[in-house]
Amino acid sequence: MKLGSSRTDNGYVDDENPYWISFSDIMAGLLVIFILASLVLILELLETRNLVKENIENLKEAVEARNLIMDEIKQELEEKNIRVELSDNKEVLRISEDALAFETNRSRIPSSQKIQQTVYEIGKILYERITADNRHEQYLDTIFIEGHTDSRRSNKKGGNWRLSTDRAISIWRYWLEVLPETMKFEELRNHSAEKLFSVSGYAETRRLIEVESTDSDYKKNRRIDIRITIKKPTIGILENAINPVSDI
Repeated sequence: MKLGSSRTDNGYVDDENPYWISFSDIMAGLLVIFILASLVLILELLETRNLVKENIENLKEAVEARNLIMDEIKQELEEKNIRVELSDNKEVLRISEDALAFETNRSRIPSSQKIQQTVYEIGKILYERITADNRHEQYLDTIFIEGHTDSRRSNKKGGNWRLSTDRAISIWRYWLEVLPETMKFEELRNHSAEKLFSVSGYAETRRLIEVESTDSDYKKNRRIDIRITIKKPTIGILENAINPVSDI
């Protein structure tokens, strides 16, 4: 009989086999590693899910705040018999041609007292609604004053592009000149502490009436839109949300 072995009816069986013990240890170790890796993956998936959910909730909150601002502005202006329209997504407040219509090839606000009072009320109410509860600092990114022209070519230097931009600038300057000292549009900042307002011109590229056949059609296209954009998750935030999973 060999030392370290025992005899059975079927032959010899090792009492202590280091090879079988090592294999069992390896399998147990691999199982532990698998469980730990699974836990890490689950935790990172949960973290990613929470980050995505948080950004979606923040975006929804910003959209709701913008919609509320637009609804409030529209309601208050209509109470003053000033007609405006909202785009379907409530991103754009469109001043109707009845409230403000520029003269052909002109960028200056018409001298009509009624029209100038209308522009004043729009600026005043806009300021009050966006600054209520500091909504401009929490939810907004940019407010664009957008100028537009009809399809007829302007003989001014820069053509319709310059004309449409000048129309937006004329609204901006008018607000700076006539609104109370407490309403300083130029000092307003967005969620990133950047200046909130901007002006832009689109010439005839975004006409409401594509085929203009009447004076009324041309008049509708010579307009000002006020577009409010909200803060959104940045590329960096979205990448941080998915990087933990992609690194596994």
